[in-house]
Parts: sequence; structure tokens; C-alpha cells
Amino acid sequence: MFNNPVLLFIQLLNGLSLGMSLFVIAAGLTLILGVLRVLNFAHGAFYMLGGYVCFSLVNAFSGIPGGFWFAAIGSAIALAAMAYVVERTMLRHLYDRDHLYQLLFTFALVMIVGDLVRVTWGTQVLSVSLPAGFKGAVNLGIAYYPSYRLFLCFVGVLVAIGMWYFVNRTRSGRFVRAARQDREMLESLGINVGRIYMLVFMAGSALAGLGGALAAPAVALSQGMDAEIIVQCFIIVIIGGMGSLGGAFLGALILGLLNSFGVMLVPSFEIVLIYLMMILVLLIRPWGLLGKPEAE
Repeated sequence: MFNNPVLLFIQLLNGLSLGMSLFVIAAGLTLILGVLRVLNFAHGAFYMLGGYVCFSLVNAFSGIPGGFWFAAIGSAIALAAMAYVVERTMLRHLYDRDHLYQLLFTFALVMIVGDLVRVTWGTQVLSVSLPAGFKGAVNLGIAYYPSYRLFLCFVGVLVAIGMWYFVNRTRSGRFVRAARQDREMLESLGINVGRIYMLVFMAGSALAGLGGALAAPAVALSQGMDAEIIVQCFIIVIIGGMGSLGGAFLGALILGLLNSFGVMLVPSFEIVLIYLMMILVLLIRPWGLLGKPEAE
């Protein structure tokens, strides 16, 4: 493979495209984990639901220019609305409970969303067509590459820049950072921390829905697609550091590139490479590459 620069280049882009697609989803998970301290096992189910909602909206908007993009935005809004209902009616009552209650609750959400998808869309495999203008390949000089996969690379970078700017350069972002570090202190200053938690959960879930919608043209929509993605997202969070957006970005890149080049170099053990990397990081830096040790 290393004697073929074209193949090397394509595999590099494949890794970047996969990594950036995963980052959009994992960013929502690490945001919720970092601020709410909730291990949201339902995040993968939200991703799956986002893909199915996009499928229905694409059909509803067929014939409308830019219908796919309206469908993708609609999926993110739908998941944010669902997250609002879940957080206000149930999840907020579990913040001060033992983590076991949160785990059981989010696991129950996985079951509920799975049944909802099965009843609404059936068990057949569904697909979403590539959006207009992204059905061909782009000449990059050294090789042609599918334009939609190239687009996913830019989306991941744009989401990363947008989230970094919001968290580090806006007043609302400072409140989010403060809520992550010391909830009691923020409440003593009269800030409505419950509202911040609600908005963070909605934003994280919207990212899962957006990730599912953007992935829909590149993957087959099927029952069980949530199981694989939630494992990959947790690996990204563990490698990068819990609650670290920069860590999630780095972890997604590592996972994407390991997957892409692992398939070519050691196809029988490609999946093992990812777990070996996670174990290696845990041995050297248990708090992740860009995470911070928990205060005693």
C-alpha cells in the first residue's frame, strides 16, 4: 500500500471522513457527559432516530430544492425537541441520584427508541439518496474522491470550530464551563443551572440527530445501527478524555484513521487495533489524551 501514493491518499481521506462523521456524534456525547455527568447510552439510539427522521423528511420534501438539507436540520430539531421532553419530565430528576439509575434510564431509552423505530419504519433496510450536487466525485489532482465524503470532512471541522467558539468565546459558553466545574457555586450566584443542563442535553441530542441525518446517505438505515455507533463514540470519549471537545476531535481522528488503514494493513484484526489503542491510552493516561484527572 505504501508504494501506491494514490491508494494511501484515498485511505487517508477515508479515515478523515469517517473520523469527522463520528466527531459530530461523539461531540454531543462528550458535551452531555462533561456537563451533566450522565453516561447517555441512548446517544446511539438518538443517532439512529435522526437517520430515520431524515428518511421521512427527505420523502416529504421531495421536489423541493435543498430538501435533504431541510431534512437534516429538521432531524436535529426533532431530536432536540424529544430531548427537551425527556429531560424535563424524567432525566432532571436523576441528576443527584446514583449513576446506576442514570444508566438504567438511558438503557430504557434505547429500548423505547428501538421499538419506536421498529413500529414506525418497520424492519426493512432503508436508504437515503445523496443530496443534489454531491452525487459525483471531485478531482483532487492526485485522485478523484466522492464529493459527499469530502463534504463530511468539512462539516466535522466546522462543528469543531463552532463548538470551540461557543464554549470559549461566548457568555453562554462560560456558564456551560462553570456548570461543568462547580454547579453549586453557579447556583449560589443565581444562575438557573437546570436550564443550562436542559439546553446542553438538547444540544447534544441535536448533534446526534444531525450526525444520523448526515450519515444517512452514506450508510444503510437498519435496526441495530445504534449499537455500533455508541461503542465507537464511547471509545472516542475514552481516548480523547471525558468532557473534552478537543479530545473528542482527536479521538475521532485516531479512530477514523486506525479503521481506514487497519482495514488495509491487518484486515483480520482491524477492530482489535481500536481496542488496543484504547487500552494503551488508559494505561498511560487514564483520563484520556486531552482530559484532566478528576479532582479528589
